[in-house]
Amino acid sequence: SLSEDIVYKVKEQTKKLAKALNVKGLMNVQFAVKNDEIYIIEVNPRASRTVPFVSKSIGYPLAKIASKIIIGKKLKEIVPEVFNIKETHPASDFWDKNVKMYSIKEVVFPWNRFPEVDPLLGPEMKSTGEAMGIDKDFGLAFWKAQAATGLLLPESGNVFISVADKDKPAVLEIAKKLKSLGFIILATKGTFKFLTENNVEAQLVSKLSEERPNIVDKIRNGEVQLIINTPSGKRERSDAYYIRRAAVEHKVPYFTTIRGAYAAAVAIQCYKEKGIDVKPIQEIFGGKN
Repeated sequence: SLSEDIVYKVKEQTKKLAKALNVKGLMNVQFAVKNDEIYIIEVNPRASRTVPFVSKSIGYPLAKIASKIIIGKKLKEIVPEVFNIKETHPASDFWDKNVKMYSIKEVVFPWNRFPEVDPLLGPEMKSTGEAMGIDKDFGLAFWKAQAATGLLLPESGNVFISVADKDKPAVLEIAKKLKSLGFIILATKGTFKFLTENNVEAQLVSKLSEERPNIVDKIRNGEVQLIINTPSGKRERSDAYYIRRAAVEHKVPYFTTIRGAYAAAVAIQCYKEKGIDVKPIQEIFGGKN
């Protein structure tokens, strides 16, 4: 989703940081991009658990390469060995190659081990593992990443949608896409009113604080296959806690951001239209180590 200009600037800033810090080996940089402005959050002269993910994404053993650099070898000496070639090429010819594959990292959380903990994300590191999905198609890569964490995105059924007012315009496209794929839309009062006013058929469902059967009852009864919820306000957060807990306990895919929900809708569409094609990673990258 990033423009070529932003990607170029990120690469250039990374090179400048590495040279200024005199890093030999691996370096972990965290960037944030907002309104085409690039911000550097932190720089660590060390490896991270992202290294094996990136290695699998591009097909090159970065830890092996970095280890050789650390003990004094030059990158131009390593290139023929790593890439199994005899002639000399600039290293940038290989690092900048376009693999034309989407690699999506999904986190694994321990929510099911702690029944009273609110499965809500914040700035703390709460994940206990990671999974990965690779495919030429973004939707299928996202579907694989979700499946690898144990959550299979549904092909049909009921989708519960309840979003904050600021997210209502953006959720409209998602609801239309899911409706076109044959899903039934369930929504609480505010979202239900917005969807129906914009020609998206939906069924009204009660909040936890309203009459029963409510949305949590429906989740527990197996009547909800997908949840899209961006809570706002104290009452909604209280309701959302029980929705989140019910989703975890009954393994219902749950998305709290519009971007995540849209990715899920695209993944479901791709899966229904194309199915899943699984290949060994060695085959994807031509048998490289």
